[in-house]
Amino acid sequence: MLKDPRSQAALVENFGRQWLNLRNLADIKPDTTRFPTFSEELRADMLTETDRFFAEIIREDRSMRDFIDAKYTFVNERLASHYGIADVKGEAFRRVSLEGTPRAGVLTQASILMLTSDPTKTKPVLRGKWILENILGTPPPDPPANVPALEETVEANPDASLREQMALHRSNPTCASCHLTMDAIGFGFENFDAIGRWRDKDGQHTIDAAGKLPSGESFKSPTELITILSKRDRQFARCVTERSEERRGGKECRSRWSPDH
Repeated sequence: MLKDPRSQAALVENFGRQWLNLRNLADIKPDTTRFPTFSEELRADMLTETDRFFAEIIREDRSMRDFIDAKYTFVNERLASHYGIADVKGEAFRRVSLEGTPRAGVLTQASILMLTSDPTKTKPVLRGKWILENILGTPPPDPPANVPALEETVEANPDASLREQMALHRSNPTCASCHLTMDAIGFGFENFDAIGRWRDKDGQHTIDAAGKLPSGESFKSPTELITILSKRDRQFARCVTERSEERRGGKECRSRWSPDH
């Protein structure tokens, strides 16, 4: 059944988009003053890339790890230009290699990066939370009541980098426990701006994408963090299986991607 193009399309749209929260992508409104290259056509391209990538993994019966660390994707000329990928012409999407680039899997696709950002800036906490929930299946607890808002820290320290502001926010013990993992993962993707372009600086501040997870694993770049996350393939498979079961109303849903496979 999965070889039928209609089944693949239904799986992509009904499960893939729901699992990755891509049904919310239409609600994201990037500030076009800050991001003048953004357009509705580019938004559509971002969604098509992720849909085509998901469908390829299903159609080719590829490893679950491809979702995290595959060194290929699907782009047209507009999206390729957005990513800085050369020699792609026209509106048609085609598979391209990501070897030699800092991108891999869904986590560096513009759809996900924009979905987990604010209209004017990146949001490392949201990116970290999204990965914990949708990739690792370990959502953080709800924040305790009466926790000071991050905005208060930002207003009190306007010249500090976002990383410095977050460190000050985490100095509150009630904030630290939840933010420790979320922040480390989120800042690992800080080289990608709010619409998924690569950058080396955020305003006057040089990007620092290094971090250390509670497990003791350290990384210095998005590529190194993706390598760490790809080793959690069984955890990831369990997360996706559970989401699939939720989609089917709790009915058993086992496949070659089952964590017990």
